[in-house]
Amino acid sequence: MSNDTLLRILRRHTRAPTEPLNVVGIDDWAWRRNYRYGSIVCDLERRCIVALLPDREMATVEAWLADHPSITVVSRDRGGGDGEATARALPNTMQVADRWHLMENASGAFLDAVRKSMRDICRSMSPSTVKPYLLSIPTVTAVL
Repeated sequence: MSNDTLLRILRRHTRAPTEPLNVVGIDDWAWRRNYRYGSIVCDLERRCIVALLPDREMATVEAWLADHPSITVVSRDRGGGDGEATARALPNTMQVADRWHLMENASGAFLDAVRKSMRDICRSMSPSTVKPYLLSIPTVTAVL
């Protein structure tokens, strides 16, 4: 699937809200990677795209949010731009971190901690203590 095809699909499924928006998610996305970025706004209650903003500038997001005063919750990444735009446009709106970024940050922190401790863990264990079959991917997957 080409990038243009993906954009056509997104535009086809993007629709202006007919009912007031209450809970939205905002994130950046690439119109063209390393060149041009925009912001995507999704209605998280109805699970649909409601806007593709032309850039990811704080003023653009702020103006869009100001046009939708019924919004009570904004889900976003931890970057400052969308949070500041939300605080300016809708100061009483609750801001929450989105699930993907929470999981990404948590898994990154876990992997960093394991990497930093791995040498000490290996030193403290004798070769007879470690059972290689317990470290295989299929076994770990089965436990999860």
